[in-house]
Amino acid sequence: MNPLLSLPGAVSGDGVDAPVAAHYGSFNNEQRTLEAGDGFVDLSHRDVVRISGPDRLTLLHSLTTQHQEVLASGQPTGFLVLSPQGHVEHAVFGSDSGGEEGVFTGHLEPGAGAGLIDFLTRMRFMMRVEIEDATSELAVTWRPAKQAGGAFDGYEFVPRDRIGAYAEAAGPAAGLWAFEALRIARGEARFGIDTDHRTIPNEAGWIGSAVHLDKGCYRGQETVARVHTLGRPPRRLTMLHLDGSDNRLPAQGSELLHGDKVVGFVGTSARHYELGPIALAMVKRNVPLDATLNADGIPAAQEVVVDPEIGLHVRPNLRG
Repeated sequence: MNPLLSLPGAVSGDGVDAPVAAHYGSFNNEQRTLEAGDGFVDLSHRDVVRISGPDRLTLLHSLTTQHQEVLASGQPTGFLVLSPQGHVEHAVFGSDSGGEEGVFTGHLEPGAGAGLIDFLTRMRFMMRVEIEDATSELAVTWRPAKQAGGAFDGYEFVPRDRIGAYAEAAGPAAGLWAFEALRIARGEARFGIDTDHRTIPNEAGWIGSAVHLDKGCYRGQETVARVHTLGRPPRRLTMLHLDGSDNRLPAQGSELLHGDKVVGFVGTSARHYELGPIALAMVKRNVPLDATLNADGIPAAQEVVVDPEIGLHVRPNLRG
């Protein structure tokens, strides 16, 4: 059992997030704590992979969307593995310790590590690379105090046998509900929840952060380059401002309607301490930006995350 679930007030999450705390008594106060730059979030249910050997960055550079060969030691990064058609199959976040004897340590959604390990193992051929599951050894946490402004800052790897001591030093603890509310407000997609099997990077706002446009070839690059050059991705990640008169949130994966037409699906939803109920959704590109949509029976206004014309991750200050 996760020892952090024994902290005062801890209430476990649901579904894939059940192994960590949803909140510790007040998710609104926990959001304020994180916004102030204090505390930490337990993400120890995420899978962790360790990639070592002198050819590790060469392997990752050739197979993924990120420019790995110039990766600085300790620099937070994210990369995707795409299908030949450009659909996102894996989303990984982590850093490399540098040097020929260094190690890349990355984290993924719960249960996703085995698929990535299998893919990289099959593709390494004669390269000097070792790939292993480190989930039993390392836990993932997130601390706002460790953010430096980058898209993947704030995450840490903590030895599992020291997680209790870490919590005492890094506290107060904030639950996943608070973390998710702030993530939604930032417009950051969560792989497999805010995305589906058809998602391409251009739709989810990953161009420029997890996708390097000026590196060599990799699987699925043609789709990414074509959509980036011509613009107009088929769908776009959107933040929804939900009508708060109904005391519930839309179910993850529920249909998003414009009138009587299905125009997308709802991903993560949460209650933000300032914005109220919000959600991320994947919406067809041609849906008018000012249209009120129906999210699982709840009226929802849209806020742009991914521009429908060019597919770049932009955040116009629509809240003034």
